[in-house]
Amino acid sequence: MNKKLNNNSTIMGIDPGTNIMGFGVIKIIKNEMNLVDMIEYKLPKKDDHNVKLSKIFQKTSELIKNYNPNYIAIESPFFGKNVQSMLKLGRAQGVSIAAALNFNIPITEYSPKKIKMAITGNGNSSKEQVAKMLKSMLNIKELPKNLDSTDGLAAAVCHYFNFDSENEKKKYSNWSSFINKNPDKLA
Repeated sequence: MNKKLNNNSTIMGIDPGTNIMGFGVIKIIKNEMNLVDMIEYKLPKKDDHNVKLSKIFQKTSELIKNYNPNYIAIESPFFGKNVQSMLKLGRAQGVSIAAALNFNIPITEYSPKKIKMAITGNGNSSKEQVAKMLKSMLNIKELPKNLDSTDGLAAAVCHYFNFDSENEKKKYSNWSSFINKNPDKLA
């Protein structure tokens, strides 16, 4: 483990989604990961997309207030064939990032492959394989039915394993750093 990660640090991982959001929270005690919570947030399917984005912002902000993380790790959208789905997922991720930036919490973005690689050693692992490995690593008694919360947890664990690595390309601590690293996001 990188020595720059302080003991008693809390890391929140986020798996953005427009139907189900996954959140996982770990605390570092004596250089070991400890599970704090896994949260699955289901959004009503009938809601307008803008209403969903507002709810995502509110829920992310609420969880940040409750768990007071020192760091947030978020899964970046994967490239799929459906452009509309990608846009919606990217907006959900952006709203989550905005909520974290509102609290001045450093955010690191990880690709799905990097997260899977950190947990299982294989960037092509299934959600089920990642969840089973997390169950073993963190002594989780029972896995949730949907694996969105374990995906959020996986992002947090990935951050623990990769903390302050040279490979972190997208790390933001405030709006200015986000804009500086993402000039293409400006309208």
